[in-house]
Amino acid sequence: MSRFRTFITARRTSWIVLVAALVAAGAIFAAGTGNEEGTLPGVGLPDSAESAQAAAAAEDLPGSDSTVALLVFSRDGETLSDSDTAAVSAAAESLSDLSAEGFVPPPAFSDDGTTALVTVPLEKLSEAGEQAERADEIRAEANSSLPSGLEALLSGPEGFAVDIAAVFDGANFTLLLTTVIVVAVLLLVTYRSPWLWLVPLVVVGTADGLAGIVAARVAALAGIQLDASVTGILSVLVFGAGTNYALLLIARYRDELRLVEDRREAMSRALRGAGPAIIASGGTVVLALLTLAFAELQGNRALGIACATGVVIAMIFALVVLPAALVLFGRGLFWPYIPKFGSEGSAERGVWHKLGVFVSQKPVAVAILGAVVLGALSLGVPQIKIGLSQTESFTQVPEAVQGQDIIADAFPAGSGSPASVVVDSDYADEVAQAAEGVNGVDSVRIGESTATITQISVVLDDAAETEASFAAIEALRSELSTIDGANALVGGLDAQALDVERAQQADQDLVIPLILGLVFIVLVILLRSLVAPIVLLLTVVASFFASLGASWLLFESVFGFPAIDTNVVLFSFLFLVALGVDYNIFLVTRAREEALEHGTRVGMIRALASTGGVITSAGILLAAVFAVLGVLPLITLTQIGIIVCIGVLLDTLLVRTVIVPSLAFIAGEKFWWPGRAILVSAEVSTSDQSAPKHAAPKHTAGKHTVDH
Repeated sequence: MSRFRTFITARRTSWIVLVAALVAAGAIFAAGTGNEEGTLPGVGLPDSAESAQAAAAAEDLPGSDSTVALLVFSRDGETLSDSDTAAVSAAAESLSDLSAEGFVPPPAFSDDGTTALVTVPLEKLSEAGEQAERADEIRAEANSSLPSGLEALLSGPEGFAVDIAAVFDGANFTLLLTTVIVVAVLLLVTYRSPWLWLVPLVVVGTADGLAGIVAARVAALAGIQLDASVTGILSVLVFGAGTNYALLLIARYRDELRLVEDRREAMSRALRGAGPAIIASGGTVVLALLTLAFAELQGNRALGIACATGVVIAMIFALVVLPAALVLFGRGLFWPYIPKFGSEGSAERGVWHKLGVFVSQKPVAVAILGAVVLGALSLGVPQIKIGLSQTESFTQVPEAVQGQDIIADAFPAGSGSPASVVVDSDYADEVAQAAEGVNGVDSVRIGESTATITQISVVLDDAAETEASFAAIEALRSELSTIDGANALVGGLDAQALDVERAQQADQDLVIPLILGLVFIVLVILLRSLVAPIVLLLTVVASFFASLGASWLLFESVFGFPAIDTNVVLFSFLFLVALGVDYNIFLVTRAREEALEHGTRVGMIRALASTGGVITSAGILLAAVFAVLGVLPLITLTQIGIIVCIGVLLDTLLVRTVIVPSLAFIAGEKFWWPGRAILVSAEVSTSDQSAPKHAAPKHTAGKHTVDH
């Protein structure tokens, strides 16, 4: 490793590192992702799910390659006049040219006369841009000749597909621009230098660009195509983690510049000191993310593979490219706060050292107070509601949701998303009759058929993706399964949503224990202790529940979100545990290093004094970067961003700052059990707990050139 550090930092070879990185980056950017543009988030259910089996079976039916657009005509709740109904009928006829079948069925009018519904058969399109153009044509044609006050809204499967695509239209650019601005401002505030912040920003920004391409290629090897929601989270994670690693390395580099005259030697020593912590923390995040490879839902597997790849790239750039880039410049890069050789740092007399001394004097009281705070914030967890319907998934109400709400008010609530039952054709009539008798079913209609299978459309009484509609789907499946030989498969939107909810719960039950187990093993290996890893893991889990409870209070009282989406808990737990352990690793590895010489008590104080500023800066930056997910009008990403933001702030400002040190002070040398006992050369009294200052080594003539 010494030779590798020298190669990265030496005057003759650091240029090679940068040139090689530049060439490799250029080649990867030129190769591209290989993905089709405009890829939308998919369902990704396993083939074993009943709704997936129903969809696969329906592919043999006529019209299986088609979809529908629902046009909802209304006059803001008023009864439609004769001229309105005539205009709706004319509009339906005018849409025939856009229909896949060359005609549009007559409009359906609600019993109260306030709403008309026109179903337009369409061919399926896989490209989001083409879908959006066709949707614009349909809207324009439907509204072209309507009387004043009468309006047509596009809803149904096609309407939702177009609106979801619109959410991610330009999402990468919006996220990237906002993230870059946030990171740039926070780096500028952290370093208080007019140009130092540019180096890590350019390096991490390049890593982010490469991560999106490499992750897409790696996912393709697993037969997975990344969608815009995954690439958005990936970008935020790479920027956050990469900048965190950069902050830690640069902080250690600044310290070494005060002790070593030559900047390249200082960087080599900084890599030796910060490198293991960055590798350990990054490796923990990667392993935690890779647990998603065992998930049932393809979207979860995609996120795990993509983000794990991104973090690996972030680590490589932080430990290889960034050091080579920083040593190109002299100490003036830190201007106006230049770390001069032989000068003293401010950590030992700063606020973090004072805080460490205070916590060491009253560790029990501090630990109890911290536990009370986390416990109080966790009180909202039992009240959390899980599961957002398709109409509740947007922070801004799109046209498709408005149309669906009107349909639910004027027609049977399930009209916009009927269940689709696929059965053997010989049993179609018997199945249809049985379905009509199921509680929660409004109407049944036998649809497309072949010699072997028939599709039956079942309209439910209740709105899509509600507990009542899920209960109806379960009752329908239970009833139809009793008809021997029918081989009935219940699919459709509600069935699909129910299967996704169950698969997500199964993934959560599997992945969360795997994450905890892997993180524990990594901590045991890294710290060579059992007590410390247990303490660290418990504090991170407590922080997760506190952030979840606090976030729910915000969601319910401030944002008005009806529930938390099904995948939010798993993703938030993953990011918070992995990233929360990051900061504990940064702190505790430094504490162990210091404790070998000074004992646990003073070692923890010194570690807090040394790492407090940089870890807090890193935490605030990471929290702000995840909060950027809120710029997209999709509630799922907003919720993940807020929960992770609150959790990271709790980790950095409360858990890592006072709770972990207080627990270490209470445990004493047992904190490192059963590792080798920490040897202390002399007992340190309370009054002597300030860390002894490092003496700057004398410059050896001829060894290094003095660098200013």
